[in-house]
Amino acid sequence: MLSGLMNLLRACFRPRSDRHVHTNSETGGRQDGLLWYKDHGQHVNGEFSMAVVQANNLLEDQSQLESGSLSLHESGPYGTFVGVYDGHGGPETSRYINDHLFQHLKRFTSEQQSMSVEVIRKAFQATEEGFLSLVTKQWPMKPQIAAVGSCCLVGVICNGSLYIANLGDSRAVLGRAVRATGEVLSIQLSAEHNACIESVRHELHALHPDDSQIVVLKHNVWRVKGLIQVSRSIGDVYLKKPEFNREPLYTKFRLREPFKNPILSSEPSISVHQLQAHDQFIIFASDGLWEHLSNQAAVDIVQNHPRNVSTCISMVEIVYL
Repeated sequence: MLSGLMNLLRACFRPRSDRHVHTNSETGGRQDGLLWYKDHGQHVNGEFSMAVVQANNLLEDQSQLESGSLSLHESGPYGTFVGVYDGHGGPETSRYINDHLFQHLKRFTSEQQSMSVEVIRKAFQATEEGFLSLVTKQWPMKPQIAAVGSCCLVGVICNGSLYIANLGDSRAVLGRAVRATGEVLSIQLSAEHNACIESVRHELHALHPDDSQIVVLKHNVWRVKGLIQVSRSIGDVYLKKPEFNREPLYTKFRLREPFKNPILSSEPSISVHQLQAHDQFIIFASDGLWEHLSNQAAVDIVQNHPRNVSTCISMVEIVYL
């Protein structure tokens, strides 16, 4: 297993002279089979690189970086926005987030004339409400869109502060140098919402005290209502609005008993960190990376392969500070 994993990682770190790829006009990146990547580029706070390994021919995931001349509001300050959107059930939700979340963030920042936790929360809420409107419109012709959702991990670097917002089980990890020893330590910045985490199961039971089946161990994996691992997301409206949990939605998504309160949440976990001089880089990645690597192992790989293409098993963005 470890040998196979390292072979996959080596594919993401091949020297440039060994790559046989072509440029992808849509992303500005490159493609090598199911590996998509972008060599390191500049953002207002440093550099970045990104990579995606597709699990299948239909890419359900999106990643985004907005920086440089694009300020968060007209009078500044200039900032860096990073988004990793890990879709499930289809590509519609992750694409919708990619098209709308940053625009909502700019709008609310302009209105408030500053970046804040509340601005980010409003941007997430507006994105969720917008996708719900899309589902409502498409439901008569395309009912299965009610079962499409996406995890959503966002980082905003602005005025020396790093804002991290997360829905689902993607993760942001900081690499921080220790001056005394020269080693780079990993610091997890995001909170995750996956039923495999005991505290998440406790939260679900507390929110749904009358539902003994709110989390179910199915094939040795904890799932919310036996259906989905994440407890928070954008989309997945079949588990948020009971009017979408009925025919003609596929039977496998429909619950036997009706529900009144939303089962899943779209409320992000948000934290704020003051960047320090010895902070080296941040890894933004979907769960496909963290299922195979510990936080420290991922940081060690990035530290040992500086300014190269991103480490990737699923979807990764690395922001160098």
